[in-house]
Amino acid sequence: VQLQASGGGLVQPGGSLKLSCTAPGFNLDYYAIYWFRQAPGKEREGVSCISSGIGSSNTATFYVDSVKGRFTLARDNAKNTVYLQMNSLNPEDTAVYYCATDTLSNCRGLQQSYYGMDFRGKGTLVTVSS
Repeated sequence: VQLQASGGGLVQPGGSLKLSCTAPGFNLDYYAIYWFRQAPGKEREGVSCISSGIGSSNTATFYVDSVKGRFTLARDNAKNTVYLQMNSLNPEDTAVYYCATDTLSNCRGLQQSYYGMDFRGKGTLVTVSS
């Protein structure tokens, strides 16, 4: 199973992008989905996580401090897609963004290692520049 992140591109500071995470043939609804990013010359870091929506009327979301209030996670179960809406982007958000899952229903914290995830895949490049 490979998760596919898409929606990256070049955006000016202050702009917005919406990333999508899909996994053909794999139901994302049951699992917590993490977003990671890796900026040039830096280690890959956990950015956000959304818990499974199955069996619960509310999904829980978690964000690293640097993106709180600017990034928003959402699920569209009909499309089997998890979205990361990114607003007020700044150059420090420039990175390759990846989605992944450890196939658990609840988020275990953003300190999780990307390489410890059960399923992951190719990332999408976000460049914030004027």
